[in-house]
Amino acid sequence: MRLHTYFRSGTSHRVRIALNLKGLAYEQVPVHLVKGEQRRADYLALNPQGLLPLLEDGKVRIGQSLAIIEYLERIHPEPPLLPADPAGEARVRSLALICACDMHPLNNLRVLKYLKHPLGLDQAARDAWCRHWMEEGFAALEARLAAEPETGRFCHGDRPSLADVCLVPQVVSSARWATDLSPYPTVRRIHEACMELEPFVRAMPANQPDAE
Repeated sequence: MRLHTYFRSGTSHRVRIALNLKGLAYEQVPVHLVKGEQRRADYLALNPQGLLPLLEDGKVRIGQSLAIIEYLERIHPEPPLLPADPAGEARVRSLALICACDMHPLNNLRVLKYLKHPLGLDQAARDAWCRHWMEEGFAALEARLAAEPETGRFCHGDRPSLADVCLVPQVVSSARWATDLSPYPTVRRIHEACMELEPFVRAMPANQPDAE
């Protein structure tokens, strides 16, 4: 397998965690987002959307992190990232989607560039924008994780799931905008539990070959 990735990309971070949890070997192909390498013709030929990550598995090419993780779940079902029961699966997906759909997209590089040009927001305003959406998402996650009985050591029970795979990159990236995580003790506890596991540590941005 080959994973086109960028060390600081939250979506790439998710896929690295999933690959590591499943014990799958993969080659990393760095694509520097800040330098615009995702817009090069050779990469667009592989992924016309020009986004990361992209997984190549033989002749199979898959963009979009959640689609990649679903593919990995099908071809390598152990250990599972989704519960077997429908209610549990729905709960894990709903927690994951708070991170993947309601938090991350509003803080990614494309949005931040648009806020700067053409909208003209300065750095302080852009940082405030990012913190706002981080805090809104974390508040919702905290309310659910703290109250719902299905929460265990991790987001759902006592082993990592898709929800944890999506949560950890959001916690990591929140530090870039000095987000105060003290109001979210359950989120912090689960993040700390994840970071006791080698697959999560190995997936961290600072531990990637293209880290700067």
